[in-house]
Amino acid sequence: MLSGKQVVREIYRRLRSVDALTVPLAVIDQTFRTQSFLRGSGWLESYRHRMPIAFGKPVPFYTYGAIAFLENRIDQTMNVFEYGAGYSTLWWASRTKSVTSCEHDQSWFQRMTAMVPENVKLIHHDLVAGGEYSKSAAAFTSDVVVVDGRDRVNCAMACLPGLSERGVIVWDNSDRERYQEGYDFLKDRGFRRLDFAGPGPVDFWPWMTSVFYRDGNCLSI
Repeated sequence: MLSGKQVVREIYRRLRSVDALTVPLAVIDQTFRTQSFLRGSGWLESYRHRMPIAFGKPVPFYTYGAIAFLENRIDQTMNVFEYGAGYSTLWWASRTKSVTSCEHDQSWFQRMTAMVPENVKLIHHDLVAGGEYSKSAAAFTSDVVVVDGRDRVNCAMACLPGLSERGVIVWDNSDRERYQEGYDFLKDRGFRRLDFAGPGPVDFWPWMTSVFYRDGNCLSI
């Protein structure tokens, strides 16, 4: 005679063998486990609130692998430039010397202005392909350039004059084939690529965040 607990476990085991129930059961399992990835990464919280947060604090909308890698290697001496302002701006600002973020959306720019700390400089440029938006990073010297806004290929091509000798480029959604020209451009100029594929905040589906780097870079890759 099986105990009540054994009966439940047997039912659960059989349900897991049904393909259509595998993912829902996995999510339920992760939800109730105190040491689960979905809890520990902050994913459940981000999904519930539909925003990139973990334990009440902002996180970048990058893959969790990329976030963990960067968090262990950035420091308060670094200057960051971002294409696209957001929760990542707040995350970088709390961990580096300064952040300059270029935003094309005027209403979002105004909203972010009220949220950022003193070490963040927000700039606004209208979105024109190959225009001032994509060229804005060249006016600053940055150890990290984040390509996570619009017009990404042109941004990658135009940012190099402002990238320090030890600088790296963090490119989100780097699994998208439409950015291939930009990837090839960086490769032809001596950059290597480190990919972090997997899940990230809010969304169910995986994607990729990549770090493009050269020898002697600030992340010690």
